[in-house]
Amino acid sequence: MLLALLATLNEIMADFNVVAKSSHLLHLFLLLLCFVLAAKTGRVSGLNYTKYNRQVSRLRLERIQKHLEKINKPPLITIESPDGDIIDCVHKRKQPALDHPLLKNHKIQRVPPEMPKMKRMKHDEAKDRRENETSKKGSSRQWQMWHGNGTRCPKGTVPIRRSSMHDVLRAKSLFHFGKKQRRLINPARRRADAPDIVSGNGHEHAIAYTRTSQEFYGARATINVWDPSIEEVNEFSLSQIWVLSGSLDGPDLNSIEAGWQVSPELYGDNRPRLFTYWTSDSYQATGCYNLLCAGFVQTNSRVAIGASISPISQYAANQYDITILIWKDPKLGNWWMGFGDDTLIGYWPAELFTHLADHATMVEWGGEVVNSRSNGQHTATQMGSGHFPGDGFGKSSYFRNLEVVDADNSLSSVRDISTLAENTNCYNIKSAYNNEWGTFFYYGGPGNNPRCP
Repeated sequence: MLLALLATLNEIMADFNVVAKSSHLLHLFLLLLCFVLAAKTGRVSGLNYTKYNRQVSRLRLERIQKHLEKINKPPLITIESPDGDIIDCVHKRKQPALDHPLLKNHKIQRVPPEMPKMKRMKHDEAKDRRENETSKKGSSRQWQMWHGNGTRCPKGTVPIRRSSMHDVLRAKSLFHFGKKQRRLINPARRRADAPDIVSGNGHEHAIAYTRTSQEFYGARATINVWDPSIEEVNEFSLSQIWVLSGSLDGPDLNSIEAGWQVSPELYGDNRPRLFTYWTSDSYQATGCYNLLCAGFVQTNSRVAIGASISPISQYAANQYDITILIWKDPKLGNWWMGFGDDTLIGYWPAELFTHLADHATMVEWGGEVVNSRSNGQHTATQMGSGHFPGDGFGKSSYFRNLEVVDADNSLSSVRDISTLAENTNCYNIKSAYNNEWGTFFYYGGPGNNPRCP
């Protein structure tokens, strides 16, 4: 092992050959060496990162370092999380969002958005909803691991998870860092058991979705959080809400997304993390995860997008869920993200979008995984809890209280939904309705199994 490390070190030094002449290059060299040592020592977080140990040119390292300096804004204070994350408390007017050319003259929205109103329900249903939200209200403050040491970002700042050289080197390229590949094509145009052959990138889903040709101004759901096993570093498993408009099978799709995900490539571990995403051109060039590019404007000083979630659900034991709301402020037109019952996280400015500048035409809820078939078989990456919907509460993953926002800024339970799973032997979905959970569904699966080779 030591000889292999020395050989790798010599290869890198040969590529740098003048590394001692510049402290800047020395800094880059040390960052790369740390990455190589982590990869060469075998497995990180149970996954093999060895193939990500590739020779990197000095020019590429300098480009990466320049990009990191652009997105890692100077913090007022820095917080070290127990899980290894570095959280920078950045002045809200210095956050990455405002680097976007369309937001050059953007003023951060200071007037609170108009929250969606609940449509009048039966007395018992409303009572159940109030009691359910109240039971979660007291525990929402400690739900991210970086809260563990008691330090908070001061007022007027926003917490941003710092990106590292390791994070970028795990990506396919600097361009692909923090970006999704193109995903789901119009589910209405495919059989429920059809493979994902249109997009051709190995993404598989178990989702519920609304009918097209309607106008939507937001969506909400409560999702329980798990830590699904990921087989390959470049695969992920996520559970989220999609708010969509534009051509579902064309280049102009607008999408706003939020939920939780496990992505070793993006974060370097197997922890479930709160995430956001947006695109205005069908994932081609615009948008990114979290705050890894300009766009999403954060206003909350206590929630770090991209930070890990704790505690999480356990099989046949306690279940922990998060409630996410995405909606369009009827006064200023920005798309806001809410957490829990009344916590505002931030917003996607209307200027970022074309079709979503007006309204959404479809909402989706559910899970997505990447199936790379690296060994010629279906991936064993799990969706949700890794158990099929039929296992039920405490064992399967769920979305409950599915709601949409109407043109009058009112929330109402969704009753008319369709469901889709490309390969029900690998991942599946089962929906239902009751007074307490409204419209809900169980979803997920283990991936590779005797019926999913």
